[in-house]
Amino acid sequence: MIDLGISKIALIGVVALIVIGPEKLPRVARTMGNLLGKAQRYISDVKAEVNRSMDLEELKKMKESVEGAARDVESSVQSTAIDFEKQWEETTAGLANDPNTPRWEPPPPTYKHPGKKFRLKQAAVPQWYKARAGVRTKTLSGAARVARYRPTKLGSY
Repeated sequence: MIDLGISKIALIGVVALIVIGPEKLPRVARTMGNLLGKAQRYISDVKAEVNRSMDLEELKKMKESVEGAARDVESSVQSTAIDFEKQWEETTAGLANDPNTPRWEPPPPTYKHPGKKFRLKQAAVPQWYKARAGVRTKTLSGAARVARYRPTKLGSY
């Protein structure tokens, strides 16, 4: 970049003061500052775009390598499965035609009683026990509950 020291900046300021004049110098300096800021933002945008494209290229390379590894694993699994199927067929080929080979058959399903007596109540609580224990047997609506449990008036104050 350009190496600007204090002496060079002072020289540029003096020349600008002489050429432009003291009345227009603040407006020109403001305009130059705005242009310099826009240029810096443009350069930073270009740098960010270049970095994004480099990251994108790296991600594409990584994706290709992962896909290649996945293809290799898939082909090895398929070849192993084919080998296993060949070995299985060779092993079971002689057994299928041999009439002396015992065959395993699952036993037929047997009926198991559920152990319930559907028409008999198992745990009925007698009414006299409920009445003695204070268990509510009937439900009350909200209004009936308020009417029943409303405190009585003791007197006027």
